[in-house]
Amino acid sequence: MDKVRFGIIGVGNMGSVHAQYLFGGEINGAVLGAVCDISEKKRQWAREKFGEELPIFDDYKTLLNSGTCDVVLIATPHYLHPVIAIDAFNAGLNVISEKPVGVYTKAVREMMEVAEKSGKEFGVMFNQRTNPIYRKMRDIVQSGQLGELKRMVWIITDWYRTQQYYDSGDWRATWSGEGGGVLLNQCPHQLDLWQWIFGMPKYITAFCDYGKYHDIEVEDDVTAYAKYESGATAVFITTTGECPGTNRLEISGSKGKLVAEGSTLTWVKNEGDEREYCFAAKTGFDKLKTTKEVLTPEYDMLPQHKGITQNFTNHLLYGEPLLASGYEGINGLTISNSIMLSSWKNCTVEVGAPGNEDEFFAMLKEKIATSRRKTTVAEETVTDLSGTYNN
Repeated sequence: MDKVRFGIIGVGNMGSVHAQYLFGGEINGAVLGAVCDISEKKRQWAREKFGEELPIFDDYKTLLNSGTCDVVLIATPHYLHPVIAIDAFNAGLNVISEKPVGVYTKAVREMMEVAEKSGKEFGVMFNQRTNPIYRKMRDIVQSGQLGELKRMVWIITDWYRTQQYYDSGDWRATWSGEGGGVLLNQCPHQLDLWQWIFGMPKYITAFCDYGKYHDIEVEDDVTAYAKYESGATAVFITTTGECPGTNRLEISGSKGKLVAEGSTLTWVKNEGDEREYCFAAKTGFDKLKTTKEVLTPEYDMLPQHKGITQNFTNHLLYGEPLLASGYEGINGLTISNSIMLSSWKNCTVEVGAPGNEDEFFAMLKEKIATSRRKTTVAEETVTDLSGTYNN
């Protein structure tokens, strides 16, 4: 294989971004092989943008069997991600899924089984794993330089969305069309980074508000508390209803603290281990001396979505390790489903406990049965989100 041919399924907001940078030759070793969308308006946009020579399909199954692609990049509404991925794997194609990999873990687990049997490659568009701040935080935590982990606090409230955003599609912010709100649409990156950096929690207690700030039926305000087997804790706060908002991730350990906010990472290092110092100190108010290191990367140079696509291309051509394996997509979704399940049941849930998947799916189906799809929608605009900090 000299060139990896990508087929984009769904050319809405994000799919159009992927198609444009692939068509523009911005990914070494890759080309845009085809696009597909059920909307005639979006297919017409693709014809005008990419020319009549590019294969354009209105049925993704026709694309899968067309021989025009080696990889499909799925950028459709969430429920379709596992469905299309399974068909693609069965057709002998590699897959990258936009986030999230699915709405509920039961479907994602089935998709993973098919992916493994197919022998094809599976990636997920977790572009924030290319962010040098989060990569540095993971390295520090995983290497033990932060010591015994104590707490993670993530306030991610700068996802502000207007009502027009939610009115831009009949599927948006509905149980039947999208399957969730801020957790499933805006926060999959942060939920992935939570477990990628800090690990998977053992228990979660959560409070979700549904349509608190918007005329929608899904969650737009969330506060979750988590506990780890080690005794460490985590707090995750998010909403699409605050302006101005905050994006601040703080991780504390016995050897110091990491704070990521805006475009800066601050690493405060203890001159020793607090757990040892606590019992060796001679007075009740002694404190460890600290030093501070500040990292400010050039954010306009972030690879973002292109970085994940380039990495996947390099993986196929040269065996480069995947930065964002699709098999890891179930981890953040497990946290998301656990948060929702805790809210629905008004109790603490054990993350990944047997029976959770079936219980969550059963309760989700009840909400789908009474979901209201919109009869009128606002004009959907295509916005280039490839360079944004949070997305």
